[in-house]
Amino acid sequence: MSSERIAYFNGSMVPESEARISVFDSALVYGDVVFEVTRTFQEQPFRLREHLERLYASMRLAEIDCGLTIDEMEAATYETIEANRGQFSDGFDFQITHNVSPGPLGIYRSVFPGGMRATIVINCFSLAWRMVKLAPQYRTGVAGVIPSQRAVPAQFVDPKVKSRSRIYYIRAEHQAHRIDPDGWAVMLDGDGYIAEGAGSNVFVIHDGTLYSPEGRNILRGVTRNCVLELASAAGIPVLERNLEPYDLLNADEAFFTSTTTCIMPMTRFEGQVLGDGTPGPVTQQLMAAFTELVGLDIVAQAEAGAAHVVQWEAGQARSVIPAAAGG
Repeated sequence: MSSERIAYFNGSMVPESEARISVFDSALVYGDVVFEVTRTFQEQPFRLREHLERLYASMRLAEIDCGLTIDEMEAATYETIEANRGQFSDGFDFQITHNVSPGPLGIYRSVFPGGMRATIVINCFSLAWRMVKLAPQYRTGVAGVIPSQRAVPAQFVDPKVKSRSRIYYIRAEHQAHRIDPDGWAVMLDGDGYIAEGAGSNVFVIHDGTLYSPEGRNILRGVTRNCVLELASAAGIPVLERNLEPYDLLNADEAFFTSTTTCIMPMTRFEGQVLGDGTPGPVTQQLMAAFTELVGLDIVAQAEAGAAHVVQWEAGQARSVIPAAAGG
C-alpha cells in the first residue's frame, strides 16, 4: 500500500500530492468555493449525510453544479475513506474535507481543450495534529474574546453557507489572539448580539437552561444541532434567542461546539472568570452524553493524539540534531 494518503480529485483517486487545482480555477480567482469538514469516530464518519446536505445547500446558493448527485458524492466519500484505511495510527480518527468550486473560468477555456467542469476534492487528514494545543483545554476551558471584526450579516454573505471566503473569520481570530494568545473569538452581529465563533457555535448556560443564538446570522452547525438534541433528550431546557455579551459575562457556564473539537468549555470571557473557572456541570453532562453517543472518550482521544504528535516531533528533532552536529 502507498505511504501517501489518497484524495478524490474530479472523479479519480490520486495521491494527495497530485490533487492540485488550476491557477485559473474560480476557487482561486474569485474564492467561490464551498466546503464541508466531517470527522470520524472509531473511523466511521459522523453524520456525513447531514454535512453533505449542507454542502448541497451551499452549492445551490452559490449556483455551483458539481455534476454529482448527493448519493454519488456520498459514495465517492466512502471510496476515499476506504482508499485511506491504514493510513492513520490505531485509535486516531480523521477529518474528511470536501471542497467544491465551479471550476476554471470560461475565459480560460483555451487552456482546457478537453472541456471544463466543476472542481471536486475530497481528502482525509488525521485529527491528532489539531489536538496538540486543544487537548489540555478540554479540562481547563478556553477564553472567549470579542474581536472588533463583526460577523457578516446574512443579507450580505449568508453564514449558513459554508464557503472558503473566510477572511472575516481569520481577522476575528487574529484580533482575539492579540488580546489573548489562547483566546477564541466570540463574534457579534451587526446589532451587537452574539453570533458565533470563528468556525464554531457558542452556547450559554444560565440557571440550568441552555441558550443558543438564533439561527439567523450563524452557521447552523451539525454539532450544534447534535448538542441541542442531546440537551432535549436529557431534559435540559433549550432556548434559541438573541444573546448579548452581558448574558455571556453573567452566565453560569458556556462552551463552543465544532465538528473537530465537539464540545469545548469556555471558562473565561473578556478577561473575567465564568462560574468557578472550570467546566461546569451542564457542560460536563453534555460532554458525557456526546461521548456516549459516539462511543469513545473525546477528551482521552484528544490527549492521546496530542501525545502522539509530540512524540513524533521529538523523534524528528532527534534525527536532525546528529546531522547538524556533524556538519
